[in-house]
Amino acid sequence: MKQKFHYLSSTFFLHPRNYSKAETMRGASVLSWILIICLSQVAVRSQYYSDTLPYQPRPVVVTNLHFYMHEFTGTTAVVLTQANITSNNTSVPFATLVAVNDPLRTGPEPDSELIGNVQGISLLAGSNASSTQYIDFGFNTGKFNGSSLSVFSRGEAGLAVVGGRGQFTMATGTALFNPILINATNVIIEFNVTVIHY
Repeated sequence: MKQKFHYLSSTFFLHPRNYSKAETMRGASVLSWILIICLSQVAVRSQYYSDTLPYQPRPVVVTNLHFYMHEFTGTTAVVLTQANITSNNTSVPFATLVAVNDPLRTGPEPDSELIGNVQGISLLAGSNASSTQYIDFGFNTGKFNGSSLSVFSRGEAGLAVVGGRGQFTMATGTALFNPILINATNVIIEFNVTVIHY
């Protein structure tokens, strides 16, 4: 005698019984409908968006920041990779990718107060040693402790502030910079940043 699976009250049992073709088709039809209902419930409950709510704008705040980035070549700024181009005969060759983790200080002096650091990458992407940068200014002291500003821009005067976190969530603005010192081992850059945030 052949044994078949018998479906009963949403539970599967092994039931030694021969079924007619009509009973087998009816069971398959019921099971199909149960699967369709279950799958439709999953689709309804797994939407990727929520209800649209009215926007309640918060007052906009403008903050001006002034600090100095201290970079030490080979220590806080390291070349990750460089394109194998024979015409790369400058001190900063085209298609060089550099990782940075530079301290931020309140002044140009090496012993001035440490207020955070800047982390990110810089790609030398221009023929005149200009760069495209993604860097994040993180602050770990004072009023903006735990907050950071994200910059994604060409390395020209007026870097674009494209976001942030902490007190600078959804920030925009401009970071103006002025090189104070550039030599073979050290770079000191002054930053004046205007941030628009909430």
